[in-house]
Amino acid sequence: MMILVTGGSGSGKSAFAEQRVLSLGEGRRIYIATMQPYDDEGRRRVDRHRAMRAGKGFETVEQYTGLKNLSLPSGSIALLECMSNLAANEMFGEEGAGADTVSEILEGVRRIRQQVSHLVIVTNEIFSEAVSYEGDTDTYRKYLGEINQQLARMADEVCEVVYGIPVYVKGGEG
Repeated sequence: MMILVTGGSGSGKSAFAEQRVLSLGEGRRIYIATMQPYDDEGRRRVDRHRAMRAGKGFETVEQYTGLKNLSLPSGSIALLECMSNLAANEMFGEEGAGADTVSEILEGVRRIRQQVSHLVIVTNEIFSEAVSYEGDTDTYRKYLGEINQQLARMADEVCEVVYGIPVYVKGGEG
């Protein structure tokens, strides 16, 4: 099963995604961390997320780019957080895919999905703003939008978390 969890910043999507993983039964739980902590704020966010996962049986794998190269234990339950970071890393990182970001990420998700029993992916909803962007920021939004749309098509469930409340868009309890 593949589940896509989206929501705005501070919406509760990470906590929901972790609980969703726990609800999928026993098995090795692999947390695929995509955020590179470049500064103190980034390190605080990483520490906060580690504290949220403490005692829940997650093994953390840091994978900032090259998702298709990741090998996971067969039958495990994976939580990939966060697609927004992964897209930025692939697009802007030295070792990233650049203009091939969308296809690189989708290939990686397909490969992971073949390895695990369940895959939960967290992404950000950044498209509600009425602000107009240009250049790299606009390209990033286009790439992330295309990735999110493709992931939603591939997913068995799509859930947007709004103020801590899950709203199922596809499958699930909706």
